Amino acid sequence: MSSAAKRATMAALVAALAVSLSAGSSTSIFTRDKGTFRILVNGQQAGREDFEIAPSGSNWIVRGHAEIQAAQGVTQVNGKLELHADGTPVRYEWSTEGGKQASGVITFAGPSASTELHMGGKLPYTQDFKFNSPQIAILDNNLYDQYAVLARLYDWDKKGTQTFSVLVPQSLTPGTVTVDSLGKQQVDGKEFDELRVKTEDLELDLYLDGPRLERIVAPTSNAQILRD
Repeated sequence: MSSAAKRATMAALVAALAVSLSAGSSTSIFTRDKGTFRILVNGQQAGREDFEIAPSGSNWIVRGHAEIQAAQGVTQVNGKLELHADGTPVRYEWSTEGGKQASGVITFAGPSASTELHMGGKLPYTQDFKFNSPQIAILDNNLYDQYAVLARLYDWDKKGTQTFSVLVPQSLTPGTVTVDSLGKQQVDGKEFDELRVKTEDLELDLYLDGPRLERIVAPTSNAQILRD
């Protein structure tokens, strides 16, 4: 092989290595997941949610579809959350049908969020929010897959109590949520990692098997969300 050919071969190898290293540096806090949650209140099934977490280009999409049974009938809730690989939100779309019909879109730009709410034939209602950090947790009503996202935002290496900005889209309610690790717990003969989630008016316990959210327990409302 001539010296020129050797140099060309070496250059190609260096370029291939650079591409490989660049691809390897693009990491995500998410992994693919798909499943169904059963929603139980006082031991009786009150609904279910089908969800999926999957990559979409360099971002990730979290989809949820819930059917909630109530005295007035069945309410259906849909949510589609687009996130960067590090968990910062890009866009959220939601809709609900049943007792009321409404839908909304939220777009994020760093620590800012712009919302647009549609209710029936009324003109859209818009509102902007500003947060302390671009890492904002979306915790919408009756879409429990979003707690799986919150569990991935939690820094498992650091542990301890961690605080996140939060937005509840259907009620346009901003706030904060704290998450704390309670370590390994035995439940029904299986070992899980437990996280305790608290807001001003809510306390939940999340039970995870690695990155998979397996159950949520809300002691004060005697509710459980169990993965099938």
